[in-house]
Amino acid sequence: MGEPRLGELPARYNAAETFIDAHRGVRDSRVAIRCQGKTVTYGELAGSVDRFGNALRELGVGMEQRIVIFCLDSPEFAYAFFGAIKIGAIPVPANTLLTPRDLAYILNDSRAVAVLASAPLLPKVLEARKDASRLRHVIVTGGEAPAGVLALEQLLASAKTELSPADTTPDDPCMWLYSSGTTGFPKGAVHLHHDMVYCADTYGALVLRTTEEDRHFTVSPLFHAYGLGNGVFFPFRVGASTVYKPERSTPDLVYSLITTERPTILFTAPTFYAALLAHPEADFAYDLSSLRACVSAGEALPKALFDGWKRRFGLEILDGIGATEMLHIFISNVPGKAKGGTSGTPVPGYVSKIVDDDGKDLGPGETGNLWVSGDSCAAYYWNKHEKSKAAFKGEWYVTGDKYHVDTDGYFTYEGRSDDMLKVSGQWVSPAEVEAALMEHPAVLECGVVGVKDKDDLTKPKAFVLLKNGRQPSDELADELKAFVKGRITPYKYPRWIEFVPELPKTVTGKIQRFKLRERASG
Repeated sequence: MGEPRLGELPARYNAAETFIDAHRGVRDSRVAIRCQGKTVTYGELAGSVDRFGNALRELGVGMEQRIVIFCLDSPEFAYAFFGAIKIGAIPVPANTLLTPRDLAYILNDSRAVAVLASAPLLPKVLEARKDASRLRHVIVTGGEAPAGVLALEQLLASAKTELSPADTTPDDPCMWLYSSGTTGFPKGAVHLHHDMVYCADTYGALVLRTTEEDRHFTVSPLFHAYGLGNGVFFPFRVGASTVYKPERSTPDLVYSLITTERPTILFTAPTFYAALLAHPEADFAYDLSSLRACVSAGEALPKALFDGWKRRFGLEILDGIGATEMLHIFISNVPGKAKGGTSGTPVPGYVSKIVDDDGKDLGPGETGNLWVSGDSCAAYYWNKHEKSKAAFKGEWYVTGDKYHVDTDGYFTYEGRSDDMLKVSGQWVSPAEVEAALMEHPAVLECGVVGVKDKDDLTKPKAFVLLKNGRQPSDELADELKAFVKGRITPYKYPRWIEFVPELPKTVTGKIQRFKLRERASG
């Protein structure tokens, strides 16, 4: 297969051809994956993908049947993901922090016939299995297989090695990703075979400019749309290598992996950049010289973090906004032109606009609803007709984010549509108040929500997590209020400050403001 230009895929096309088969005989001995001191070459990757696909077929898994991947970041995730795709089945990566109850919801909603689990996660799968009547096969990797469970390693060892891709088209369903759902049940976004290559040939090629000499390291996990692009389909598009980390993220672990594995691009979320920056500078023994780029997504990156990272390491953090529904980043800062505190400009191949509640375009500087168009957009939400109609308007996806765009074309996040606060008759962005608080030297993280005052008027309240060594006090609370008043329009300052030991977050590191709202009203 030649290099398809955007929008030019053959009538018969399977995504595994682009990301796995294209490297056969070209870079068989090049390293595809580095994980815990072991390497997997592109030749070995292709072989394991084919064997996994054949093993699924032997188990009776057919076209469009769903396979949940409940795996820590590891080579086995990639084998299962592309092995399923290659036979026309549908991989459904699932959040490894799900409770058994939530996992059972996804197994039932997707009608999955099989699930692959990392050994440490198997107990949750066995618990969820009791409530998942359609689930026929549980496969475990990296540990003992109890009765009624299959061992991946044995399945691969006995499977045939040759596998031709299924007779799919660019518009066939390829994979599902469940939206992290800051409210309500997660929704299964159905992505098609052409979506990954579209992202790789836009953001991957034109913003990251990934080549086979690059080495990606994603701290954000592979089950999340952001991590899946960073760690799977961007590097595999061009024959780059990728570093996987099944362990829980800590600043020391991530810094030591950057030092030893020498990645060229680091991907994580703002929360973790804050944790990395909070690491003491004295006796700092780690080496970040291999990095040519740092990328952030998942929530808006405060300008204070952008500036602090650049000051300490001399590197820009390229902040961008993506969505599960769009598969990856569609507005981004670009190297050399990054503007701290903004999400950047539209990625080539995507069109973004700011509209009012009636869908009419707004001008520069006006805050409104962010809509985006681009060919990696999900086709619909599985089994969620009303939610699909609300989110997908023709070629446009309604992100649910409030943004404004400046005269230079840079987009700035103002908060979620449902997080925006009306204070004194004017919109207040929680993100703006949080960004101001984050500039104070005592603040590590914070979340701002609206709380009703004695007059039943909404005012901002801040939940604040302090840096090591700083103690909560009324004096510090007053100091923080005054600090914010001195930085942004005074009416936006938080009327109350509550110091907390931790903030509730989704697994992708987004602060769950709805939980803070519940706490504030409770």
